Amino acid sequence: MMKADILLGLQWGDEGKGKIVDVLTPRYDMVARFQGGPNAGHTLEFEGKHFVLRSIPSGIFQDNQINIIGNGVVLDPILFQEEAQSLESNGVDLKRVLKISRKAHLILPTHRLLDKAYEQLKGSTKIGTTGKGIGPTYTDKISRDGIRVGDIQKDFETKYAIAKKRHLTLLKACGMEVTDLELEPKWFEGIQYLKQFELIDSEFYVNNALRDGKRVLGEGAQGSLLDIDFGSYPFVTSSNTVCAGACTGLGLAPSRIGEVYGIFKAYCTRVGSGPFPTELFDETGNTIRRIGHEYGAVTGRERRCGWIDLVALRYTIMLNGVTQLIMMKSDVLDAFPVVKACDAYEVNGVVTHDFPFSISHDVKPIYTEMKGWNTDLSHMTDESQFPKEFLDYIHFLEQHLGVPITIVSIGPDRQQTIFRNKTQQS
Repeated sequence: MMKADILLGLQWGDEGKGKIVDVLTPRYDMVARFQGGPNAGHTLEFEGKHFVLRSIPSGIFQDNQINIIGNGVVLDPILFQEEAQSLESNGVDLKRVLKISRKAHLILPTHRLLDKAYEQLKGSTKIGTTGKGIGPTYTDKISRDGIRVGDIQKDFETKYAIAKKRHLTLLKACGMEVTDLELEPKWFEGIQYLKQFELIDSEFYVNNALRDGKRVLGEGAQGSLLDIDFGSYPFVTSSNTVCAGACTGLGLAPSRIGEVYGIFKAYCTRVGSGPFPTELFDETGNTIRRIGHEYGAVTGRERRCGWIDLVALRYTIMLNGVTQLIMMKSDVLDAFPVVKACDAYEVNGVVTHDFPFSISHDVKPIYTEMKGWNTDLSHMTDESQFPKEFLDYIHFLEQHLGVPITIVSIGPDRQQTIFRNKTQQS
């Protein structure tokens, strides 16, 4: 029986997972998204075209591979229809290659309103949610009040009416009187559109594929530092973004996990509120943002930028059991005379190399400085062309992270991806 490989982000999201899934998909028969919702935007660029995927797996553009939206995903019918029809207009035969788990939960119009109301109640302690209704949908799932995709096949109107009534009561308690749900007609249109796709018991579908010798790639959304259990709580998302989330989000036994690809940027970014030890508030941070086009793919929000954080990376590598590392956006640092890497924290005067319980503003990063490579990497096609300073940076990271960097991205296009020769790795 084959094992499923997993690809996920190791930082606070936005690492470039979509591009790498697209690049790796030809090696696989199936790509399966295992958690998250339409708050996560995976950006892909190729042949002069630019796409942002929110709910649909990033393997959708390659050949004839099957793509699955797993049970761990929460799905908004309105946004799903918009995304799917956009892909269809670009020639993707979506109904043939995309299948959806019956056990995936639906985001209701009232979930968006609840998201907004809960955020307003937090006041100055707000998390910085995207307002897409992700949190309230996962809340309903955990409290056993959710509506699943499979419910649209039977007694759906009754279940929807019960959920809507409960949500309106909660909104009234929050001080939000709702008299008209303007999104509701479009939402029901999305439900009808959803019925055109094959709805499956994805846990059986994926495991049967592995048993039949098929190669499966699990795709995560967000990043490991946003995990509901192990991220920088409470400034996290509402699902398990680590490798364990692939087990619960696809119905895979732990023994069925093979390679774990961990993706990280050559620097670090974060969107929204929450602690960020290596954040730069100076011109260097602004330059990284400008060169790296660091703005949210879905929200358009400005990303906070900083140097790479090896303390946090070692933590997420451990949690995920990462076997191969993939470094993204290396080219963004091309013109910096000096690059820095945080290899330890100082917390209350004590130096630690471990990720603490809480990374508050009292955490001070301790940096190692290295000479920049001052070379345009974006046109290179092989590792042998890398300048010595860039190779030194890669070797430093591998030494301090304990896992080989097997893929280096030097630009947004799928062609700007270099697979490293393992014999040359330290």
